[in-house]
Amino acid sequence: MNKLNDQTSPYLLQHADNPVAWYPWGPEALERAHREDKPILLSIGYSACHWCHVMAHESFEDADTAALMNELYVNIKVDREERPDLDKIYQTAHHLLTRKQGGWPLTMFLAADDHIPFFGGTYFPREARHGLPGFKDVLVRVAAAYREHDGEIHEYKAEMSKALAQTIADDTPPTTEFNPQLIAQACTQFGESFDEEQGGFGGAPKFPHPSGLELLLVAHAGGIGGSESDNWFRMVDRTLAAMARGGIYDHLGGGFCRYSVDASWTIPHFEKMLYDNGPLLSLYAQAWAVTQAPFYRSVAAATADWGLREMQSPQGGFYSSLDADSEGEEGRFYVWSLDEVREVVGEDYGAFAARYGLDGPPNFEGRWHLRLPALATGESPPAAAAPIERAQRLLLECREQRTRPGLDDKILAAWNALMIKGLATAGRLLQRDEYVQAAARSVAYLKSVHWRDERLLATSKDGVAHLNAYLDDYAYLIDALLALLQSRWDDGDLAFALALADVLLEQFEDTEHGGFFFTSSDHEKLIQRSKTFTDDAMASGNAVAALALFKLAHLVGETRYHAAAERTLHAALGSMTRWPSAHAAMMRALLEYADPPLVVVLRGSDALAMQRWCERARRGALIRGSCYAIATDAGPLPGILDDRVIHDGVAVTAYLCRGHACSAPVTTLEEFEELLTVAG
Repeated sequence: MNKLNDQTSPYLLQHADNPVAWYPWGPEALERAHREDKPILLSIGYSACHWCHVMAHESFEDADTAALMNELYVNIKVDREERPDLDKIYQTAHHLLTRKQGGWPLTMFLAADDHIPFFGGTYFPREARHGLPGFKDVLVRVAAAYREHDGEIHEYKAEMSKALAQTIADDTPPTTEFNPQLIAQACTQFGESFDEEQGGFGGAPKFPHPSGLELLLVAHAGGIGGSESDNWFRMVDRTLAAMARGGIYDHLGGGFCRYSVDASWTIPHFEKMLYDNGPLLSLYAQAWAVTQAPFYRSVAAATADWGLREMQSPQGGFYSSLDADSEGEEGRFYVWSLDEVREVVGEDYGAFAARYGLDGPPNFEGRWHLRLPALATGESPPAAAAPIERAQRLLLECREQRTRPGLDDKILAAWNALMIKGLATAGRLLQRDEYVQAAARSVAYLKSVHWRDERLLATSKDGVAHLNAYLDDYAYLIDALLALLQSRWDDGDLAFALALADVLLEQFEDTEHGGFFFTSSDHEKLIQRSKTFTDDAMASGNAVAALALFKLAHLVGETRYHAAAERTLHAALGSMTRWPSAHAAMMRALLEYADPPLVVVLRGSDALAMQRWCERARRGALIRGSCYAIATDAGPLPGILDDRVIHDGVAVTAYLCRGHACSAPVTTLEEFEELLTVAG
């Protein structure tokens, strides 16, 4: 065993019996590197990463390669999901070094004294091939350069330090005026890369881009771009339909894989990540609410059911991911031979084969991966008939007997928050209370395990949490709690959201330039304190923080939250102006500021009556508006909510606000509907 055998990360534990003398990131490894003046080999990956497994098998499990690593380097292995702070820094450094896109596994070589990288790459094969040098050759050459070219390395590190500093420099343009046209520009840019035939954006590999899809959906709801807003929704509709017909969606078990290796969504990279499925669950539930298409409802329900069945721990938290591989092969768990399908489904084979493309040629290494044939106009397919549903159920039961892909069972606060929001949204819109309850159980787990001494911890496994939480953990969780409060009111959840917001302002805000750093002020000192506004696989933490703080400010009337969110927009403005579509989530925050949506607060003792009023409110402001139904026995409530009281002798009293402007309270459904009509 190396130094990884007592770690909580399943990814690190996968490498605990490597012949490589791995260390986790921490004082022991860093001090040894400094003491012995050995460069650091930093390897960053995650448990569901296919190419991480390949490099591990080729190199880290190989005794000769390990001996070379141990002789020349102090070797540090990092789980990028537990340490996104390190991953963000060294992915940025990789891009500066190579001018290429990064990824995983990330392989970086750091100086012993200050941990500045001087060489790096991603996957290196054991032997040179495909234009990539062999890993052993890289090890020898990099170590020699570190020993023999100290002066050049020193100059190179100085340039790298400058370049890293410039990535977070304040570059707000002279104007401080927010231009809502930026939102339309972002949507237009998405349109320029939209695949009219297959849906989605760009070519292969093709990713879902939930942040961009949500912006298009919200822009359509807000009437951004005038008549062009219909085109925004068309792109969302076509993309969601194409993904759910394609192989990126699991037609038997529900849920979505990470991305498609082709442009037609046929063959996915088979890993399933919690952070994809939470936002996609929200999107499909909202798409069903707008279109009433049964296909979207079934996809949303199946995705939620997958989350509850396969990803929720007995204690309530959600696990992180499912591996792409099983029995040493990518996708083996999910694909079929025709004989297997015939044997399982029997007389229903003909109908099932026609629906899922089994009457065509194999599409994955001589086997078939299920997908619905594309429809020329991009519309949803007809609902499955009873024989097909029966065949699906039988195949799922059969598949459950196979060797399952590896499960990464650590619980991440940020990713749980994304699933909480997805379940709360789906539960509310699909009227499935079990989804709301599952979301509430995850919140209860985070409060009991991850919330310690009024601070949040980022990750846990087997009920033990550790590591200071990051910006995303706080921002996503505030946003998720606000979604859950719309589905069912709980005073404790509001108090939790306010406590998180206060820590966010106290520990993360850049009080000089605006916006939020990725790490707290008392976090371990690293070579950079990152602050970014662009989206990546997940929405920008700064954007979600701004959006959630605006919402929270409008709900409780706390001006500190609104001011911090506005400062974040100012800080991001230069970056947003240069590349609008890279800031989809920030554009949603800008829309929230420029055109505040309707916020409805109901007080009453009749839960059914308040539910009817909320349903009426949501029909008028389905995507952007919010409605909170608060029983009369709740409280005491913070801020302006304490003034939202029920009037004597009525079942419900409603308060309607848009931004800082509120109407007089109303007590009859007729008057409520009139105000909603006027509010639009």
